[in-house]
Amino acid sequence: MIRNLLKDSLKAGNTVFGPFCKMQDPAIVEIAAFSGFDFVIIDMEHGPFSIESTQNMVRAAEAKGITPVVRVTENSETLILRALDIGIKCIQIPQICTKADADKVVKATKFYPKGERGMCRYVRAAEYTNINGADHFGNANDQVTTIIHIEGMEGINNLEEIVQVDGIDVIFLGPYDLSQSCGVPGQVNDPKVVNAMKDAVKTAKKYGKAVGTFTESPEKAKMWKDIGVQYISYSVDVGLVMNTFKGITKELHCKNDVFL
Repeated sequence: MIRNLLKDSLKAGNTVFGPFCKMQDPAIVEIAAFSGFDFVIIDMEHGPFSIESTQNMVRAAEAKGITPVVRVTENSETLILRALDIGIKCIQIPQICTKADADKVVKATKFYPKGERGMCRYVRAAEYTNINGADHFGNANDQVTTIIHIEGMEGINNLEEIVQVDGIDVIFLGPYDLSQSCGVPGQVNDPKVVNAMKDAVKTAKKYGKAVGTFTESPEKAKMWKDIGVQYISYSVDVGLVMNTFKGITKELHCKNDVFL
């Protein structure tokens, strides 16, 4: 049985880093692993992934020792179940606004007695019955890391109740959607957004929850780490490739005496 190394790291108080992935080629997962990232977030919400392509990304991650996380498209029992059944041990659920939303997540991600996750051992999560049912059903609740997205002021305002839901492991603060909710769409560094996130970090940590967020620069990553954020999503694979390509082509065109 593969251990949930990300969960172990967070419990130990470590900070972990990883990009969102929208490319469907498992090579990008291998590259992230070789580069030293701790995890990759396979983005089914904003990416073009099917459950089949997601499963192959998961296989690539496990083969190279990097933790695969899947962000599903919505807080749906069926979508969550399908992701967990392919062997995901870290799952992110977007657009959590209320305690009822968080309760629904736990119901879908946990087996009895904590939840009502659909039971089947003829799935990759149970190594196609190589893991016996008692072990699979008995250990899954402890092994799965459940991450919820707080992406609007409704979620921020209800956070005190949300963080008290047993079975939620990480509170992920989505700065872009939050900026829209704050009336400054896209302005993730606006004080309204940053201050709301800082207050949310304090609330989550008061109840012993790990906190995550998204950032696009090493400076901002360090700032959030210093504030106490442990689970830091660093940019997106397509953006990292685009920025690298543009930087190279800009430099090449500047050297027109050599290349043009």
